[in-house]
Amino acid sequence: MKLEILPLLISLIPSLFLTLLALYYFKLHTDNEEKRRRYLMHKDNQKQSLPLRLQAYERMALFLERISPGKLLLRTTPLDDDIKSYESLLINTIEQEFDHNLTQQIYISDECWNIVKSAKNGTIALIRKTILKEEVDSVDKMRQTILTEIVEKGSPSDSALTAIKREVEDLW
Repeated sequence: MKLEILPLLISLIPSLFLTLLALYYFKLHTDNEEKRRRYLMHKDNQKQSLPLRLQAYERMALFLERISPGKLLLRTTPLDDDIKSYESLLINTIEQEFDHNLTQQIYISDECWNIVKSAKNGTIALIRKTILKEEVDSVDKMRQTILTEIVEKGSPSDSALTAIKREVEDLW
């Protein structure tokens, strides 16, 4: 009886080997098909999301242009000669612009979003720092001081715009 089982086991080894080999190749094939399906789906999603991402970068560039101190001061005229009320008006304008574009952060990178927030905060800090100067005693002097500073040192928006342009170039 023992002698009859041994030839049977020996004859089963090649078929067991072929079965394991077939299972291995079947697993390889299904894994590759899954990767291919994911790649095609990812490629299709990118094709659909690229216009949304570009639009978000455009909106962020427009936001940065609108809060650039030079353009902000030209667009937002003082209501009266009170420096504090003009400061509030400028800062509220910046915050409203920012709130209006808040949702764009889901389409741009975290690094770029942080740069945009830094530009916004830098512009607000520039306005606040300017009214603390002793020589600034009127709204006109405040506007002149801010414009002089951005001509000398540049606007906080300038570096953020450069970062946005770099990211858009990387999309291509």
